Amino acid sequence: MILFAVLLLLPPPPSSSCPDVCSCSSGEVDCMEHQLRFVPDSLPVNATAILLDYNHIAALRNRNFVAQKALRRLSLRGNVLVSVHHRALVGLSSLQELDLSRNYLSTLKLETFFPVPSLTTLHLEHNKLLSLDPELLEALPHLQALFVHGNALVTLSSGLLENLPSLNHLKLDDNPWMCSCDIEPLFQWLRNNTDKVPEVMSISCRLPAHLANYPIVLIGNESFTQCQEPWLHLQDYAFFLLVGPSTFFASLCICILVGSLAVAHSKMTAVSYTRLGSLARRAERKRR
Repeated sequence: MILFAVLLLLPPPPSSSCPDVCSCSSGEVDCMEHQLRFVPDSLPVNATAILLDYNHIAALRNRNFVAQKALRRLSLRGNVLVSVHHRALVGLSSLQELDLSRNYLSTLKLETFFPVPSLTTLHLEHNKLLSLDPELLEALPHLQALFVHGNALVTLSSGLLENLPSLNHLKLDDNPWMCSCDIEPLFQWLRNNTDKVPEVMSISCRLPAHLANYPIVLIGNESFTQCQEPWLHLQDYAFFLLVGPSTFFASLCICILVGSLAVAHSKMTAVSYTRLGSLARRAERKRR
């Protein structure tokens, strides 16, 4: 009886069965086009590929795939994803390919890809991404192919691509690039890595209007000469304008005060010496 009670308290063993809505064969779990709204809970633990394409999944939740430690390929292409929990990929240390393309992602949390250091291919194309933080991909030293075309990117932060030492294939076209001073890091990287970007000439400016459809890689270094940072920034000038005069006047007042005290002290000292001298002379007369 006690043994039975203990067995009831133990967690169920990991499932190796295939969800009813999916088909499973040779480690591949095919759950495509089944109008799923959530990732199935009973995915096989020995799965090496899970295909959840073209469903209605809106979010990846915390530890969605924690039991699938052998997983090498995960695809959620063509869903309605708007959020990915920063621990959704925990447990997938063997994952090599991740496809989140054709969804509605506008932001990704910095820790999203920390659990997947073995990733070599990442598909983020055709989402709504507004920016990519430099630290977002730094946990992916083996990433070889990155697809971020067809998003809403206007610039790339300095350091993002430098954090990917193994990158050899990049797609960036079809983004509304703003070719201002902030685009210089991307320009420099493209100029030095044209072999890694097959469609480099299609990565073009959207704004300003006079550079519309102009390839970023052809802009030229001379276009960024006015972007050199000044020795002082606007806030520095404001600081000196506000603090400088007040400091000067305060110093002037202190100097006047100290000078006045010194003069007063000198006068008091002189008077004291004069009085002492008079007293000494009077005493001398009396002795005579």
